[in-house]
Amino acid sequence: MTHTSTDQPAPGASGAVVPVLAFAGIVVAVMQTLLVPVIKDLPQLLDTSPSNATWVLTSTLLSGAVATPIMGRLGDLYGKRRMLIVSLSVMVVGALVSAFTSALLPMIVGRTLQGFAMGAIPLGIGLMRDMLPREKLGSAMALMSSSIGVGGGLALPAAALVAQHTDWHALFYGAAGIGALAIALTLLVVPESPMRAKGSFDVLGALGLSTGLVLFLLPITKGSDWGWTSATTLGLFAASAVVLLLWGVMELRVKAPLVDLRTTARPAVLFTNLASIMVGVSFYVVSLVLPQLLQLPKATGYGLGQSMVVAGLLVAPLGLTMMFTAPVYARLSAKYGPKVTLILGLLIIAIGYGAGLGLMSAAWQSLVIAVLLGAGIGLAYSSLPALIVGAVPASETGAANGLNTLMRSIGTSVSSAVVGMVLANTANNVNGVAVPTMHGFRVSFLIATGAVAVGLLLALFLPGRRPATKPQLRASSEEDANLQRAEEALRGFRGRVLDATGTPVARAKVTLIDPRGRQAGATLSAEDGSYALTVPAQGPYVLAARATGHAPLASAATHAGDDRAVDMDLSLPGETVSIP
Repeated sequence: MTHTSTDQPAPGASGAVVPVLAFAGIVVAVMQTLLVPVIKDLPQLLDTSPSNATWVLTSTLLSGAVATPIMGRLGDLYGKRRMLIVSLSVMVVGALVSAFTSALLPMIVGRTLQGFAMGAIPLGIGLMRDMLPREKLGSAMALMSSSIGVGGGLALPAAALVAQHTDWHALFYGAAGIGALAIALTLLVVPESPMRAKGSFDVLGALGLSTGLVLFLLPITKGSDWGWTSATTLGLFAASAVVLLLWGVMELRVKAPLVDLRTTARPAVLFTNLASIMVGVSFYVVSLVLPQLLQLPKATGYGLGQSMVVAGLLVAPLGLTMMFTAPVYARLSAKYGPKVTLILGLLIIAIGYGAGLGLMSAAWQSLVIAVLLGAGIGLAYSSLPALIVGAVPASETGAANGLNTLMRSIGTSVSSAVVGMVLANTANNVNGVAVPTMHGFRVSFLIATGAVAVGLLLALFLPGRRPATKPQLRASSEEDANLQRAEEALRGFRGRVLDATGTPVARAKVTLIDPRGRQAGATLSAEDGSYALTVPAQGPYVLAARATGHAPLASAATHAGDDRAVDMDLSLPGETVSIP
């Protein structure tokens, strides 16, 4: 069964689309750190054991990991805006469930629903690719990608302030409120994308991936409690390996897989995803170390003795710097390419952690570390979606970015488990209470530095940006951006969409269909009717064009696979038709 779009593109996205989508991403990311200020009090608040209380955090992590690739694929098939609203709606329901309970099981259910919203991040990136002109896309995707860190960083002081002065359930009422606001703004401002992938949803693939991820992430998050060499931990790791291997074999045989593993195996996608894991590790270490160091009493000899709120405010620049890095990334990436900005970001992270080894004796030094790491992580996070988007067809943007977001989540999960184990094993026992030591904090920073070094090595294997054969054009509008794409098109088709009288047709949808009948790309014609589409490989293709007021057109074409563009004008039939 195939599914194609009959939607007409929205008549231009408003300037509010980017901030609205970024706000939705920040709202979703808030769910990940919402309960950090009250973690130590959860057993008492929920009247349960510490090991059971950790499920309140673990459930959000697991559901978020499962949701990101699934919602990305559903968005590619049935509409990214539609699935974004579904994700936010589920989050709001989950927040309200948690707001009305102090019992463990309903709280876990609510937190699971809140984590489901993590799929909003790749959906937002996909919407931006489909709607925005080229000159705005880089900074927009950078802001959306960074929203994971921005939301997490800003949530810490806000949640600490609420938890310190009001009932802790107010955290969930606030989350539901901002979630509802994000839904309303999305409905009002964000149009639906006209892009659709062909095929049907791979239910078995979704079940297999979900099972494999849960089996893998459970022992990572609970290994410290169960024991890293226990039969349960090792058994789950072995089961996850078997399930994911069988899932991979099945995905290679499915006509419309949940995750196109052949595309994922391309060097640009593979090394970007592996580097994403390392960036996720480095991001979460600072979130675990600095708040504890700041709040430890000065009587320990190294604690900085700050309140929960002050500690949150000192860490908040981590997220703020990531937000303000987005326009800087756009300029650097436009000039040097996302590979270079990723490497630069990783170098800044390494400098931040290296400096942090000697900057742990005063509160202001924590501020310096947060700003440095925020700049580096912001550049690195901003580069990841650009690298993915540049390596996959437009019809697979949601699923590909969903998988990339999943890789970051795996990185944060591994970071949480490893750093938690290090801090626990190096802690001092004071009156029956485990107190983290400076040695443990420094070892954690060294682990982050090691992860960054691995990320740098992986980034070096990324394909470099192909040099343009003609001077770069400065696009100032969507039409100019389309012209720029036409000038730079290599290994593809370009031309103009015309009507029966030879008049250019603007905003016609041009779709590239590969020899297997799958969509290999899509674009909209510019004001003068020009279009450009690249091809993934040599061979025969079909170019399909459709526009309001004209009958659709399908034209066969062949590309030799060399680095040149095949000029091909598309003349739409003159009869007037109504396209639903």
